[in-house]
Amino acid sequence: MSAKVALQKFSFPFASSVSLSSQDKVTQGGCVLVKDTEFLKLKENPILGEQNHITVVQALVENEDQALESTNPPDGGDTVAAQCFVRAQVSQIDVVARQSIAENLRVEVEDQRPAAKRQLSSESAAKSITAVKKSALRKEPNELRHLNQKAQLGQRGELNAALPGQRKCSKDLFKSSEVFHRLDSHVIRTGAELKQKCVYDVKTIVQSITQGARNELEQLRAIWVWLCNNIEYDVGGFLGHSEKLSSSEEVIAAGRGVCCSYSNLCTEMCREVGIECQEVTGHSKGIGYRQGQSLKHIKSDHLWNAVLLGGEWFLLDACWGAGQVDMQHESFVKRFDDFYFLTDPEEFIDSHFPDEEKWQLLDKPISIEEFEQRVFKTSAFFTMGLRLISPLHHIITDDGEATVSLGFSRPTTFTYEITRHQDLLHCGALERKDSTTSSFGLLTVSHRSMKLQLLPPESDTYDVKLFARFENATTPLVWVCSFTVECPNPRATEDIPENPFLSWGLQPFAGSLGVVGSSQNSEIAEVEDGVFDLVLKTSRPLIVLCELVHPQMESDIARCCLATQIQPDSLTCHILCPFHGFYRLSLFVRDFEKTDVKFQNAVNYLLHCKGKVVGLEELFPPDLGSACGPGTRTAKAGLSRFSHNSAMISTQQGKCNITFYNQQDFELHYVLSKKCKNSTFPLSRYIFCTYTDRKVTVSLSLPEAGVYRLGIYARITSGGDFSLMCDFILRNNSPQTRPPFPCVYSAWGKGCVLFEPRVGLLEPLSWVLFRVRVPGALRVSVVVEGRTDLKLNKSRVWEGEVFSGSSLQQLKLTASFGETSEMSVLMIFDVKQLENEGAHKD
Repeated sequence: MSAKVALQKFSFPFASSVSLSSQDKVTQGGCVLVKDTEFLKLKENPILGEQNHITVVQALVENEDQALESTNPPDGGDTVAAQCFVRAQVSQIDVVARQSIAENLRVEVEDQRPAAKRQLSSESAAKSITAVKKSALRKEPNELRHLNQKAQLGQRGELNAALPGQRKCSKDLFKSSEVFHRLDSHVIRTGAELKQKCVYDVKTIVQSITQGARNELEQLRAIWVWLCNNIEYDVGGFLGHSEKLSSSEEVIAAGRGVCCSYSNLCTEMCREVGIECQEVTGHSKGIGYRQGQSLKHIKSDHLWNAVLLGGEWFLLDACWGAGQVDMQHESFVKRFDDFYFLTDPEEFIDSHFPDEEKWQLLDKPISIEEFEQRVFKTSAFFTMGLRLISPLHHIITDDGEATVSLGFSRPTTFTYEITRHQDLLHCGALERKDSTTSSFGLLTVSHRSMKLQLLPPESDTYDVKLFARFENATTPLVWVCSFTVECPNPRATEDIPENPFLSWGLQPFAGSLGVVGSSQNSEIAEVEDGVFDLVLKTSRPLIVLCELVHPQMESDIARCCLATQIQPDSLTCHILCPFHGFYRLSLFVRDFEKTDVKFQNAVNYLLHCKGKVVGLEELFPPDLGSACGPGTRTAKAGLSRFSHNSAMISTQQGKCNITFYNQQDFELHYVLSKKCKNSTFPLSRYIFCTYTDRKVTVSLSLPEAGVYRLGIYARITSGGDFSLMCDFILRNNSPQTRPPFPCVYSAWGKGCVLFEPRVGLLEPLSWVLFRVRVPGALRVSVVVEGRTDLKLNKSRVWEGEVFSGSSLQQLKLTASFGETSEMSVLMIFDVKQLENEGAHKD
């Protein structure tokens, strides 16, 4: 019959180790035997006198019928112990020999073992190697039931054996608290029933809540859950407003108690089910803890428990697991916290420091000074899988700056709070909304880490709290850690705008919003010449809104500092900076087609302008739309092949042509706007549109220097309103005053082309050549005092010379399109004033 051999390691202060050869491990009879000579060799080894470690291996045999595990070793840790339960018979000589060898080794080891470890339990006497017949086991039903219970525990994977040389942690006992779901429900339900029946006897309660528990771990879990759900922290007793309850029955009846009440009850209840439990005294960073206070000569003020499971000690604190205290309202907030059930010592030590070093359960215990200086971490810090990169202790600024960095494995959102130092650690909010009002730090979140650069404003000590939640969670951000920052010499800095949107740079969840990249790699950008352009790469068509904030800038000026261009695969933001200092630039996006979806913050950058600034007269027009230049909106309307792909057009001569194609043959409309100082004519006279086939040419003649807005509108549905397709920003650098175009009427339609004259203001008393194409016209004339008919040439162009006359008259270009003699006005030209006419008017 086949057999499986499992190995379990015990530690001794020697340098060698006992090993079993393949011939020694399993005998023909199915027994595990250890040669006497191996132990004798060890005993004779001269190295045994040194304070090193040796390993003795216990072999456990499992066959096809059943798996029997060794009984729980008495508390003592390092004493030689091994029990092998086998099915076959073993001679009494072998049994006696092994017992003798183990006893000899035990005596030698006990003298060399450190006193601190010997004190962990008074039961650390000896462990023996025994071989017991299967028939003998049947004669001891109580012991067999106990062993079967432990074997089943191991088979279910709820108490996994630790790897050789490693200490077990809670995850070795159970993978997650979900395995206790049925047990927890039973305990909560039973606890409520017992409370309703006024049952306050500890033994009765323990028997009821542990009914059905299959092993020590489940019994302990039942006790823990009952304590956390039935005892509230006695805030009044802690503050001295009421008398503290002492006896267990009083605590259970009242349903409240302080830390010692939890630890006493836990110990008493564990005793009822035979679990070894110790009360541990020490300091904690809980209610009443004062940051920066030395604890070296202060009496400890907290109690918790240590329990022995599977031969190893574990830590738990039912007081902290029951909930939290709201000191502001002097009330208890019931909040079950599973983190403090069998907490790993490496995590427990951040908040609990025992009076006796041995109860740290650490390979390398820390000092009380180290405990005081460590960054305080809440249970949420560990349950969220966060990792402290720096600092490990409270920090002092370097050149007025301090940096905090956390790592994470799951996308996480962060914010922070910085306040002047307060004595009590547990004061202020335990949760935060999405925003922070602090302007003394820069928080950035990358793919797997968070960095917070702190710039305290004055020489002082500050408290910093970090809050976090998993990305896309709808719950508030919870407090995860705290530390103090001492700033002896603050840095002289300019005011930094507040950032209410959690972090600087690309938000960690920007990818889910469709933003996949940025032209700006750093969260801080230096602005040159007062002009900055930001380009975001997108995975799908988005629409964007921008916000620019400066401590000295009003909102109406801020609106004139932003222009955005929306394209199917990118978003471009043009920024102008009229003041020195820091600006916050925030961008908000949503899907282009989803008009019912709210805009969400995707990007926040800190812009620093310390050189040249843009004059207020050079800012963008105030009435810009959200989409400048060709982009998603124009493409969807069938407006394509623009001659200018950028929203910004600069001209040195005061004139330009913009061409594009109107694939859908929509009716178009154009608006030119600017606050002009010396213009005689409306700005509509400085736009002239030519529409041939599908090609549209918009000619612009700008009357004076400055910045203009050109809006292009289209009537998408017949009879509907015109919708803005895009805006162009025209910057005219020419000081020359340019003339207007003729005033165009509705009869001037598709296919009409004006070749000459291209200006709408003619010289007086002069002959002017007219050349124009008017499709479908039967007659084209220019009317001044009389009518001059133009002639149609071979190129289908109407042409002829017309005398302009005086400035008192206008020239009208007309055309007839039918057999009637009625003429339609196409456009009107003005004539400049004569100099003597202007003087006569003055």
